[in-house]
Amino acid sequence: MKLASWRDGSRDGQLIVVSRDLSTAHFATDAAPTLQRALDDWNFIAPQLQDLYDALNAGRARHPFPFDPARCAAPLPRAYMRAEAAACPGQAGDAAPSRTPRSAPVLRQAGSDDLLGPTDDIVCGAEAFGIDFEAGLAAITGDVPLGSTAVEAADAIRLLMLVNGVALRELEADERAAGQGFFLSRPAAAFSPVAITPDELGAAWRDGRVHLPLTVTWNGTPAGRPQAGVDMAFGFPTLIAQLCKTRNCRAGSIVGTGPVSNRDPEAGYASIAEQRGREIAAAGSARTGFLQYGDHLRIEMLDAGGASLFGAIDQAVRGPASSPEPGPAGPRTTP
Repeated sequence: MKLASWRDGSRDGQLIVVSRDLSTAHFATDAAPTLQRALDDWNFIAPQLQDLYDALNAGRARHPFPFDPARCAAPLPRAYMRAEAAACPGQAGDAAPSRTPRSAPVLRQAGSDDLLGPTDDIVCGAEAFGIDFEAGLAAITGDVPLGSTAVEAADAIRLLMLVNGVALRELEADERAAGQGFFLSRPAAAFSPVAITPDELGAAWRDGRVHLPLTVTWNGTPAGRPQAGVDMAFGFPTLIAQLCKTRNCRAGSIVGTGPVSNRDPEAGYASIAEQRGREIAAAGSARTGFLQYGDHLRIEMLDAGGASLFGAIDQAVRGPASSPEPGPAGPRTTP
């Protein structure tokens, strides 16, 4: 099924069920007022949501309404915990994709108190901060106890969604120089309008990975279409189990892959840092510049038939007190 949080003026929004084709929706008030409430009692509430989803897709729902992604908050507008992994190659800033496999995933704590909806602007204090996008996937979990195995963690994956984890590369470089590894300067991440249960992916969901391309468009120009499952070194169950080596992972926790990337450069890129790393490796310097005010970014994943699975993250970049202006024809390069 497909779930979303409708903006209603509250902090957590109102839970809605969205049709498979993303055309209509229905309030899920009778089952749960918010997605977090559904996650807290998933085994009891999920069957009710599934019944409503089936009725909506069959045209039998009582009060459907047109679905508008712009009215959506993040599926979880705020979460108890969020962690980001480096699950794919080329996720270490301005460095070429690594061919040396890691023995265990690396995760870091990420901001979860203020998560953006799919059409919320990327707001940044200065272009000089080095504004970058990180297009990836994230899982929302149920309760996963301390010490859980990857097999046990797999059973606790409730929903999947797209994420744009915005990074400020110049500020992060300063943090690295100061020996600070948590990237406290990162702004709020944005998420797809809907979160989906893994069964919606069919055969594309296997080995704890999503085996579909992730499309990233920057100012109307394709930046990349990397395959999300091909070079993902660690599947979601392994990422969650790694997190649970030291803590309980409570219902409503978000675990992300970091930016999707492939070793094949023909796949393009899902973060500017990856492209810059390849340019540095090939020519000794980076040509692709970072995001600037007025730029526009779109992140989406289509199924094998060309239908959007999660809806799109569709964002503009602006300053804290400015209005977005139309961006240029494509990604910027420096001479």
